Amino acid sequence: MGLQISEIVPRSEIAFEDLRGKILAVDAFNTLYQFITTIRQPDGTPLMDSKGRVTSHLSGLFYRTTNLMGKGIKPVFVFDGKPPKLKEATHIARAEVKEAAEARFETAETAEERAKYASRISYLTKDMIDESKELLDALGIPVVQAPGEGEAQAAFMADQGKVYASASQDYDSLLFGAPKLIQNLTLATRRKTASGVYVNITPQMIDLQKVLNSLQINREQLICLGILVGTDYNPKGVVGIGPKNALKIVRQHVSPAIIFKEVAKTKEVNFDWQEIFHEFIKPNVTKNYEIKFKPVNEEKVKRILVKEHEFSEERISNGLARLKEVKEGLKQRTLF
Repeated sequence: MGLQISEIVPRSEIAFEDLRGKILAVDAFNTLYQFITTIRQPDGTPLMDSKGRVTSHLSGLFYRTTNLMGKGIKPVFVFDGKPPKLKEATHIARAEVKEAAEARFETAETAEERAKYASRISYLTKDMIDESKELLDALGIPVVQAPGEGEAQAAFMADQGKVYASASQDYDSLLFGAPKLIQNLTLATRRKTASGVYVNITPQMIDLQKVLNSLQINREQLICLGILVGTDYNPKGVVGIGPKNALKIVRQHVSPAIIFKEVAKTKEVNFDWQEIFHEFIKPNVTKNYEIKFKPVNEEKVKRILVKEHEFSEERISNGLARLKEVKEGLKQRTLF
């Protein structure tokens, strides 16, 4: 779901080379959902081993993450902790969408229809999260466990200067105060459009200060704009207010209290805006985390992927060999 403000947010296209040597805090749940939604078989079902266990997330973590590492990028995966009570409505709404998609999937008559609805049926289980953490550890990639929202923790780490930027497809990172947000980092480099044409996907940089300057507002006003449009804490926001209208309102009234007082005169505000505002200004984060990159444990990687989940040993070995070769090359260039 997430915050829908893409039409008013300025961004710049960047190359993977621009991120070389940079540590990025990756929103783990957001990324894993990407993998299990997009890495699928032709009929739309996720990749699975012979025991019926989903492996799409492991495939994405290995191939796409090692690809980033091969480009000299240093990802740190930040996992969600306990979600705020405010998010219960979002969970209910998402469950309803999945139930509807499951019903459509069962009655679909063509492979295209089945693939369309199957991609909307994505579940991230505790086992999938645990094995993701285990694989990341085997790849030498740091894992940070957030006490609350992973996006909030990633934004906090970026704001503290411990990482270069937060990496997520969601715009909520900006409301949490991430100075820089990288999008499209872990997506496939090519995507097929509805018309059947393939387009290249490149990373995009969103700079919070540039966003605020462009929109001529401050961060508090941006948070209010997000609440008016709708966040994960108040899906759909205020009915009848879109991003452009919300921007006009927050520019005109400035103060959060006045903004919502004025809106309530003509619109129904059926949520506690102050509670949501506080969640973005003072989220549940921790300073107690460690970012330590370790060597790749090839034996452990193969045990997880090849022995436990039946990935091709040849492909995994080749992937590890390419990663080792590229990392050695990067090391030599750095020494030079």
